[in-house]
Amino acid sequence: MTESYESLLEKAYQKVRVVQASSERFEIPKVQGFVSGKNTIITNISQISDYLRRPLDHLLKFLQKELATSGKIENNRLILNTKASSDKVNEKIVSYSKEFVICGECKKPDTEIVEEKGIKFKKCLACGAKSPIKMKI
Repeated sequence: MTESYESLLEKAYQKVRVVQASSERFEIPKVQGFVSGKNTIITNISQISDYLRRPLDHLLKFLQKELATSGKIENNRLILNTKASSDKVNEKIVSYSKEFVICGECKKPDTEIVEEKGIKFKKCLACGAKSPIKMKI
């Protein structure tokens, strides 16, 4: 029994992820926090990871590696065991978004991380481009 074109098309539409077209600029929220003793506490880290649509622990590992420090999530706040300026942390989050979020072809943030044969790729849901992620965390 063969399926009609319409039913096959309907099945395909159910599997496709919808990307909302937006003309607004992709603007990462700036970090909010403070330095307490030897620690830097970032209070809006979960909002930043939600905006980037990446897991909080992935962003945490990246920041720990880039800032060469340890840290932990406690009460929805990131506590880094170093004194770091907000400019420096913002700069690292921008480089995170370039490596793991922004599409290399169309420059849109509508990507997801997929893994094939042990290699991680950034797959764009807007233009369909797929590019390997060079950085290991």
